[in-house]
Amino acid sequence: MAPYEALYGRRCRSPVGWFELAEVSLIYPEFVCEALEKGQLIRERLKAAQSCQKSYSDKRHRDLEFMVRDKVFLKVSPIKGVMRFGKKGKLSPRFIRPYEILEKKRNVAYELALPVELSSVHPVFHVSMLRKYIYDESHIIPADTIEIKESLTYEELPIEILDSQVRKLRTKDIASVKVLWSNHDSKEST
Repeated sequence: MAPYEALYGRRCRSPVGWFELAEVSLIYPEFVCEALEKGQLIRERLKAAQSCQKSYSDKRHRDLEFMVRDKVFLKVSPIKGVMRFGKKGKLSPRFIRPYEILEKKRNVAYELALPVELSSVHPVFHVSMLRKYIYDESHIIPADTIEIKESLTYEELPIEILDSQVRKLRTKDIASVKVLWSNHDSKEST
């Protein structure tokens, strides 16, 4: 069974799939040869593009690896109380205070020493949820000031409107406001 037929449950309707192999002599042989050559050319170009992308990725990719007793930040996701235009949270990820690595479970899994407040959260995390401890105060949210759920999310609610303005276009006026969110200072208002 052809892959298209296996996937969609019916025969392919492209010009290459209109005939059986026994019918080739009845249809224009030039047309069949040309279609097969184009298919081969497409395969070669796709393979070349894939190889180029793989080599580019391999040059710039480095595996994150931490040692036992290293300190790492844990990433948490903000969830806003009021959803605007389907956006979830801020653009930059947030990290809560540094935690010590107790054990390396696998190549990409680490067990952290979590405090009592996070006892409901499983202590083993994927390497993508961790960042090396490099002190930068703007990225840290103290874990005791926010309530982190089991899904490692916390809720952000609007506290106050700091500023408002109306932009006048040719045919309409657009009002915009600057909102201060909970768990953030005035520099991070949106």
